[in-house]
Amino acid sequence: MRLLLIAFQFLTIIPLPISVRCEKEDMGRSTAFFPLAGFAIGGLLVGCNWLISPWVVRPLCDALLITLLALITGALHLDGLADVCDGLAARGGQERFLAVMKDSQVGAVGAVGLVLALLLKWQALVAVPSEIKWQVLLLFPALARFGQVVTLTGARHARQDGLGAVFAQGADGMALFLAFATVASAGFWLLGFTGLIALASVCMFSVAGRTFFQRKLGGLTGDTIGCISELNEILVLVVLSAVPIIR
Repeated sequence: MRLLLIAFQFLTIIPLPISVRCEKEDMGRSTAFFPLAGFAIGGLLVGCNWLISPWVVRPLCDALLITLLALITGALHLDGLADVCDGLAARGGQERFLAVMKDSQVGAVGAVGLVLALLLKWQALVAVPSEIKWQVLLLFPALARFGQVVTLTGARHARQDGLGAVFAQGADGMALFLAFATVASAGFWLLGFTGLIALASVCMFSVAGRTFFQRKLGGLTGDTIGCISELNEILVLVVLSAVPIIR
């Protein structure tokens, strides 16, 4: 339970009624529970959708849900996406890329990346068939957070002093197995083989993203992990809006 609370505390800004003791090694071990934290986020989205969908048109409802998602997570991974976009746009090598990502200011390319990511996420959610909307809302945050576990497990870290390094050092095969078992069983229960197709897409994209950044930067940072997570959310919504449900 303590590791689950640590995962929930890191992935959301929702205050917990109790204090949680957290050692350095607990950070990586808590990745086993990242999907459960994602399901909690998805459950809040499902509840909000149930409350507001009878009163507003579908596009506005979905825009409010995307806004709520950003608020619940403190826009943590969106910040990583913007920093990576600025880093990719910067001229120079590895050190320049890392320096740009560490800068707290968002550049023009980062702002464009944010707008495009939110627009794609919103439109992909709008395209999800109404009859499976609650299942998709529940599942896609969990799959994206499982993608973080895939990204972290066995990864090198580009910096020694960041959160990405702390999580990567503690993430292991057992955490990956537990996280996979969680999302695979839930995905199949919610959406049948289509849920597994979305899971496979997340696995492939996360491995590809980790490989790219390890070659580009020599390892991962918290920003690159957040970037991959945001892109995984978009990917899952696109897949689930385009692939027919296969039970």
